[in-house]
Amino acid sequence: MVDSHVHLFLADWRKEEFQTVNLTLDAATAHPALFLSEEGRRVTWQEPRQDLPSCSQRFTSLTCVLGQLHVSSKRYFWEVEVGDAHSWDLGVCRDNVTRNGRVTMSPQNGFWAIRLYEGEYWGLTSPETYLTLKEKPCRLGVFLDYEAGDVSFYNMADGSHIFTFSEKAFYGVLRPLFRLQSSDSGSLTIVQVE
Repeated sequence: MVDSHVHLFLADWRKEEFQTVNLTLDAATAHPALFLSEEGRRVTWQEPRQDLPSCSQRFTSLTCVLGQLHVSSKRYFWEVEVGDAHSWDLGVCRDNVTRNGRVTMSPQNGFWAIRLYEGEYWGLTSPETYLTLKEKPCRLGVFLDYEAGDVSFYNMADGSHIFTFSEKAFYGVLRPLFRLQSSDSGSLTIVQVE
């Protein structure tokens, strides 16, 4: 058993313990400024905003969209191509997070995510944790271990560990979370599992 605090293991080695999912985005949750590709794997910011039916699932203040995966047990893993996108949040959140009004993205409010903003990476803890990365990741791996209560982020190019939230225990349903910060953020694409 490797001491998880050391994080010496490569993400590839860790992948074997996690269930890979063919993730798609849930259009019913997408903020009106977000445009989803036909196959539901890519999200881009689009102006003018779409005129979408309002529903309780839809984000109206945070420019977020959730993945079509409801996790309440086991371990799951997915990869996201961030490419040249330069302002995003990625992670997981509770299915019942506040979708409108002012919300601070933090574990206390049911969000476990990392952020790239103006060239800087942050763990959205409370207060936020500044992250120093050796290189800009183009592809991120999100490892969610529900039972252990942790979410880890890896740079999939070199397998280096970026950040881990350790909650000790989760409760309720968790879902993959994607957010673009502005109209020129670029796009996020879920990597398709072969």
